[in-house]
Amino acid sequence: MDFSTYKKSTASVWAGETEPTANGAVTTPIVRSVAFAYHDLDEWHNVATGKAEGYIYSRNTNPTVHVLEEKIRILEGAKAATSFATGMGAISNTLFALLAPGKRVVSLNDTYGGASRIFLDFLPRYQVNVTLCDTTDFDALETEIAKGCDVLYLETPTNPTLKIVDIARLAAAAKKVGAITVVDNTFATPINQNPLALGADLVVHSATKFLGGHSDAMGGVLCGAKALVEKVFQFREINGASLQADPAYMIARGMKTLELRIERQNASALTIARYLKAHPKVSNVFYPGLETHPGHDIAKTQMSGFGGIMSFSLNGGYDHVKKFLPKLQFVHLAASLGSVSTLAGPPRTTSHVELTEAQRKQLGIPESLIRYSVGIENVEDLLTDLENALASL
Repeated sequence: MDFSTYKKSTASVWAGETEPTANGAVTTPIVRSVAFAYHDLDEWHNVATGKAEGYIYSRNTNPTVHVLEEKIRILEGAKAATSFATGMGAISNTLFALLAPGKRVVSLNDTYGGASRIFLDFLPRYQVNVTLCDTTDFDALETEIAKGCDVLYLETPTNPTLKIVDIARLAAAAKKVGAITVVDNTFATPINQNPLALGADLVVHSATKFLGGHSDAMGGVLCGAKALVEKVFQFREINGASLQADPAYMIARGMKTLELRIERQNASALTIARYLKAHPKVSNVFYPGLETHPGHDIAKTQMSGFGGIMSFSLNGGYDHVKKFLPKLQFVHLAASLGSVSTLAGPPRTTSHVELTEAQRKQLGIPESLIRYSVGIENVEDLLTDLENALASL
């Protein structure tokens, strides 16, 4: 079914699920079967070799998983999609499938801690040339891309300091040298931002976060150009980082309320960011919806909403962070984000726990920083909660 003329909320509910199920069930069946049987050997061979549609083995493809892949494919306006057991599975499989010894990847100083480890520790072991640039120095990024680049890896807004990267500008620079542009769109979600429409070739998501939205299922997805997705899929099906049917079902179910949740989180996050910006015990607030944010103008051009994630620094450093966070009542102090419930924590225990304090400092991540993922609670209750905790400092 062609969803191009329909709104994203409709696609979130119906994509991948327009055909009736075998028994008329109105929800997607969870198909746990490892293997799929055929009576005709020619048909079996055609499906196994990709000449006909169907399923052979759930490490490769699965009917329930396919529903989730179709949802993200359609919401991102992609030609193809595939999935992984986790968000880091999506990131790592994509990078290792596209890069090889002697290849060059250009990326940002500000990427999720797991991605940073791949760039700093793992890819160099395989003689992949890694160049990390100042995240918002687009001139420097263009210069490095022009020197020769096979993959340009971007993340915007960044985790955890919410910097904004100009996708269209950098993707255009990458195209000039034949580089593949990959964008981590986890923070923005396809409701707020569509990198493929801005010139990117591939988009990755940690589906564990906003897509699933309930902190109860892990997964990752990749979508984009068909040939590139197939290349990563071929790597993943042998590598084995496959998404199973049960979490795929839960993520796809969560996606049916994606737009509703994101609209609420967008509005609440902006209200809270403005409140914190004016508070005397808060030294800085990082949220692209604020007019004072350095990337606000770019965000306005490439985002339809500014997301449910912000970070802020407290006066008094990490000692105040340790005192402040346990005072919050409507927040889980946990290493995740994008849930219906509000989640918060410092980078040293969340996004960049894999890095040392010196490495975090090098990336411009202060120990006084708190990442705050706004849930769908009443915003007035969240504001009162923050006020009470700040009053304790």
